[in-house]
Amino acid sequence: MPKSLTRFVCQSCGYESPKWNGRCPQCQEWNTFVEEWSGPASKGMQGSAHGLAGTTRALPITQIPSQQEQRISTGISEYNRVLGGGVVPGSLVLIGGDPGIGKSTLLLQSSYELAKHGHRVLYVSGEESATQLKLRAERLDATHQDLHVLSETDMDHIVMVLEDMKPDFVIIDSIQTVYRPALASAPGSVSQVRECTGVLLRVAKQLNIATFIVGHVTKEGNLAGPRMLEHMVDAVLYFEGDRHHSYRILRAVKNRFGSTNEIAIFEMKEAGLEQVANPSEMFLSERSESAAGSSVVAAVEGSRPILLEVQALVAPTSFVTPRRMTTGADANRVSLILAVLEKRIGLRLQTSDAYVNFAGGVRVDEPAADLGIAIAIASSLRDLPLSSSDVLIGEVGLTGEVRSVSKLEQRIKEADKLGFKRCIVPRHGLRGLKTSGTIEVVGISSVAEAMKLVF
Repeated sequence: MPKSLTRFVCQSCGYESPKWNGRCPQCQEWNTFVEEWSGPASKGMQGSAHGLAGTTRALPITQIPSQQEQRISTGISEYNRVLGGGVVPGSLVLIGGDPGIGKSTLLLQSSYELAKHGHRVLYVSGEESATQLKLRAERLDATHQDLHVLSETDMDHIVMVLEDMKPDFVIIDSIQTVYRPALASAPGSVSQVRECTGVLLRVAKQLNIATFIVGHVTKEGNLAGPRMLEHMVDAVLYFEGDRHHSYRILRAVKNRFGSTNEIAIFEMKEAGLEQVANPSEMFLSERSESAAGSSVVAAVEGSRPILLEVQALVAPTSFVTPRRMTTGADANRVSLILAVLEKRIGLRLQTSDAYVNFAGGVRVDEPAADLGIAIAIASSLRDLPLSSSDVLIGEVGLTGEVRSVSKLEQRIKEADKLGFKRCIVPRHGLRGLKTSGTIEVVGISSVAEAMKLVF
């Protein structure tokens, strides 16, 4: 009988070593090695390692019949948007986010909507008992006879229930709590997470069950476990947001059945997560119209334009090196804009601290917000408020020029819909632009020209 051996596995990247190391030689992380037992593979494990289609033969791609992918609505339009239009049967979706951000709440609400429309749903919880799940479902008003609950952490038993019940949808909450008895390592280890995800992948494809997996995150905000976990699933969704804000953003970072640029915006209330139908109006609802250092920009997330408020504060510094702090904006991008304002426009910013913030807890990375950030900084420095009816769109270059951005027409339409009177855009973007409505579109070619226009 072959004897079991011990090995040390990095819990960050999955690197294996015969001895303990303080620092992983592959991912360079400290104190991530955990001792695990490696024994002979059981029959169950050998079966799960077999391919998803071990008895099929290879075919030319031209002979494979085309099939229109089927989409099933979750009953939550914002959730459908991120998934690419709905849930694809047989898909494996991973949802990650900070503790308490709303992952289980969203999945329980979507489970209720699916059960209400005649789909059989199985909610497997390894962190809560069935009674606790019932209490949370009653608080969310999400109880239905087709919504089944299983409190279990043994993956072999979960697979038996899936094969016997054959639900349309299954939720595993969470992947770090389930384990396979054939493996000697503890639940949540690299080998357990990898093996359990592989079993769920096989069952989801063979039984055509749409599977949602909840994943824990590390203190850096990344999904816990091996990076292979994100490669195995069909879609990876991240829940973002601040605990001190009621708004939550669901973002797709991987999606084999849709775009990875879409976002969904929810508001956390006592009755659960509620969809935000008009995020632009929500983010601008508390905007002060007569404050210096505030401007409005038009960002695009996927196919959706969103108007956001940029706040800047420039104050005299008491340090040798002025402070540069950002919230929701790229710090390197803001430093670049500050350098352009000082070199090309002549603004004295070397003796001032600069703070830039996107109101509402949202994060914007696209360069179309550069012009709004630059004008907000200049407004705060000069203590001159901007017109509350202006929207600024454009990318700022190192020579002080304003470059064109994509989807300019959609951004202008969103500004017109919310009642703004003037939209300041790059002059090169006006070529072939078709606009309708009462909004005035003004083209500029440099930051200096924009500042003369707004002040």
